[in-house]
Amino acid sequence: MPSQRKKYEYLEHTADIKFLAYGDTLEEVFENAALAMFNVIIDTSKVSGETAREISLTSPDLESLLVDWLSELLYLFEVDEVIFWKFQVEEIKEEEGEYSIKALASGEQYYPESHPFETEIKAVTYNQLELEKTTEGWKAQVVVDI
Repeated sequence: MPSQRKKYEYLEHTADIKFLAYGDTLEEVFENAALAMFNVIIDTSKVSGETAREISLTSPDLESLLVDWLSELLYLFEVDEVIFWKFQVEEIKEEEGEYSIKALASGEQYYPESHPFETEIKAVTYNQLELEKTTEGWKAQVVVDI
């Protein structure tokens, strides 16, 4: 008689990368979080170019704004195939209970032959997300799915 024991089971597995970003200002921590995320994908020191994208977003809180900012950059990379290496956050402001960001992301067209791909990021998550003002400035913790 065949054994009734199960032959296999699926287990949860987390495939992610967690990083901390720092900045003297809120704007700078957003810039550095974007730089950290793109350095997961590719070595940004090998990227130059001035293909720029203006980004304006509004979110209900700062944490959501950070996720939306990083997600928008990831979307632009995937759809427009621009690899970013420089981020200038012009302003982050609160207005009527919502937060908005105005920024410029610079990069160049992504060509696999000239930009060795390191890791594909599938999504920016809210998992273990932290954004806090410290005595030194600002600190953000971000987890991305790979």
